[in-house]
Amino acid sequence: MESEERINDLIVDVSQSEVRLALMQNHRLVEYSRESVGDEGFTVGDVVLGRVKKLLPSLNAAFVDIGDTKEAFVHYLDLGLHFTAFDTFVRESNPNRDLKALYQGIKLGPILGKEGRIEDHLKVGQMIIVQVVKEPISTKGSRLTAEISLAGRNIVLLPFADKVSISQKITSKEEKKRLEALVKSILPANYGAIIRTASEGKNAAVLVAELGSLIRKWEQSWSLLASSKGIKRLFSECSKTTAVLRDLLNESFSNVYVNDSAVYEEARSYIAQISPDQEKIVKLYDGKEPVFDHFEVTRQIKSSFGKVVPMQKGAYLVIETTEALNVIDVNSGIRSRAADQEENSFEVNKIAAEEIARQLRLRDMGGIVIVDFIDMDTAEHRNELYKFMVDLMSSDRAKHNVLPLTKFGLMQITRQRIRPVTQINTTEQCPLCHGTGKIASSIVIDEQIERKLAYLVQEKGMNDLTLKVSPILAAYITKGWNSFFKTWKRKFKCRLRLEESTDYSVLQFDFCNSKGEVLE
Repeated sequence: MESEERINDLIVDVSQSEVRLALMQNHRLVEYSRESVGDEGFTVGDVVLGRVKKLLPSLNAAFVDIGDTKEAFVHYLDLGLHFTAFDTFVRESNPNRDLKALYQGIKLGPILGKEGRIEDHLKVGQMIIVQVVKEPISTKGSRLTAEISLAGRNIVLLPFADKVSISQKITSKEEKKRLEALVKSILPANYGAIIRTASEGKNAAVLVAELGSLIRKWEQSWSLLASSKGIKRLFSECSKTTAVLRDLLNESFSNVYVNDSAVYEEARSYIAQISPDQEKIVKLYDGKEPVFDHFEVTRQIKSSFGKVVPMQKGAYLVIETTEALNVIDVNSGIRSRAADQEENSFEVNKIAAEEIARQLRLRDMGGIVIVDFIDMDTAEHRNELYKFMVDLMSSDRAKHNVLPLTKFGLMQITRQRIRPVTQINTTEQCPLCHGTGKIASSIVIDEQIERKLAYLVQEKGMNDLTLKVSPILAAYITKGWNSFFKTWKRKFKCRLRLEESTDYSVLQFDFCNSKGEVLE
């Protein structure tokens, strides 16, 4: 199959302020995400001890304070089957108790009925363990569930549960029986599990090790729960790096490039745990140019996140995003002059469908997506385009639904929305003219750099600096055997390094200290 022939590379760029991840398929960017270092915001999978802030009987729901700027929301149906067990554990936990004995001694009791009322189980001020299932979007806070789960590569651990479920994608009855018997035999009391598709064919040692690590992670949070007198984040599911590896890692993964030794060790040890044969694919990148520039990620980000997205053969997309709706318009561009208009429209629409499926993953667009394809006269072409789009979307991890084209040539797509759409402003105000359209003469740029260097070395006493410039300016100041750059190092007797950045405009420059911080 085509999906099996794809080569997946994960590029991880770690900086002081954020971690950026780019998933490449055959050297083409298909997923992009970033997380801030030390960010106090909440992400999907975070487990928090929160406080009920307000009951909403009309919605059969409640607002929960989890320490975020916006109050989170939990519906009665998201309390889970065994909410009373979680509630008992929260109320009776304290630092003086044997928490393991307490956990195992709690009776699961009858499950919550579907027709129940939230006011019968929650009251204002009550402490409750919740997990984030949808991040804050626009004016809405996080969506929560009180049915906690810890996802691994092969198994999902379910605290306070008594069942073992198996992925329907595992078709072999013998394999289902083997996995179910194995997991049931190693699950402690008051634990359930979901056996994921990836566990098919895995030996007992791998599954036992993974289940043990998930149980340890859950049980290590108990001390925080017992000692906390208020709202507290108990644990995060995992970093985005390991989350991508957990969900996507397969035999087609060829490389994971990381430019930070700590994250490299984290990724390597995680892969060694879930797939020991692939440990060698994790590689520490130590090249001179930025890792995203080296693998041409930066260029693809710049060309893929604008309002207008160019495609092959002159066609292009126009993408508009609102709070509730995403609209994509397909334009044939210069190809509209072709002789056979119907075949031309069908060909452009197929090219557009491939790019749209990529853009949905790349920007993580959720909710309702309306695509205005170029009009086609034949029903055969419309049906073929619909089937083609369904096939393209089959590799998308997010839950989605694609509807056939309407008579107006519109296709409706719904896609799971768990976080805000990734938006990157690919236009920027010129840092040199500040919007005026006029800049200082380029012939004196070397004097400006030298004056700034003299100030930092002679006035500030700094002797370990990095000059960050655009590639064009770098070529100018390093040209010749007696270049400006060599002259500055000799003249000011300082340690001076040069770093090129494709994010910088032609004459933009900055000096950074030894920690990488930009100096004003």
